[in-house]
Amino acid sequence: MRGSEFADLKAFVTIAERGSFSGAAKMLAISPSALSQRMREFEARLGVRLLNRTTRSVAVTEQGQALLNKIVPLFGAFDQAMAELIAPEAEVAGSLRLNLSRVAALYLLAPHLRAFHHAYPAVTLDITIDDRFSDIVAGRFDAGIRLGEALERDMVAVRLGGQRESMVVASPDLLARLGEPESPRDLHRFPCIRFRWPGAMNIYRWEFERDGEVVEADISGPLIANDTAMMLTAAEQGLGLAYLLDIEAAAHIKAGRLMRLLSDWTPPFAGFYLYHPNARQMPKQLRAFIDFLGGRLKS
Repeated sequence: MRGSEFADLKAFVTIAERGSFSGAAKMLAISPSALSQRMREFEARLGVRLLNRTTRSVAVTEQGQALLNKIVPLFGAFDQAMAELIAPEAEVAGSLRLNLSRVAALYLLAPHLRAFHHAYPAVTLDITIDDRFSDIVAGRFDAGIRLGEALERDMVAVRLGGQRESMVVASPDLLARLGEPESPRDLHRFPCIRFRWPGAMNIYRWEFERDGEVVEADISGPLIANDTAMMLTAAEQGLGLAYLLDIEAAAHIKAGRLMRLLSDWTPPFAGFYLYHPNARQMPKQLRAFIDFLGGRLKS
């Protein structure tokens, strides 16, 4: 159906319900003469008279009534569909496709899955865990969660939580044997557990900064992994020093299984962001998710 035909049908239904051109014209915000002309042209295209007009009244013809009986329920269904689109938050429903780094999935989202489900039981979270720099638009995701430095361009970004820090950690046993590095330049003397981004060939170079001085450490060691959980386990077993986010290492440090090193060389940075395409109308389930998770991760 063309847009003009929909408008003509809507005008016809309004005239029939109001019983006059003047009342219908007021509701449709057009002049009575323009409305009358529109109906004459509509009837001419159909080859059917829908309305009988006199100087005092307007009546629906038999054929017009037959048309009304079919299209009024359709307009009712259309109005209901529109109402459901703007339903209150309690009625939020549908699927929400998210692309998250492994760290974001495990430490930011996973602890709140149950609470989100209780708040929005009709929303299905469709989660892809991916440490590559994926294009969420090409992948048809509603949103992603990454560190701020890894955000895609031309995205709307919402910060989740406070600042984060990178940490160099090692097991107490390893440090008892080898001592501690005093600066990043000492790391060449220590075995280190290196990280390779999934899908990439290059190995991540550890980054340090203090008082405006920036150092990138070219380290070596017995293990290269593309998963930080493996790196944590290896560090606890004393295979070498590891370079991880505070959100991953904090519990292990608190339990005494790891010790933090070079803390004055790893200043805090912005942290994690939820990001999504800049669309005019945000899906209501995404709006609910942003408000929910953002509220829980405030700090």
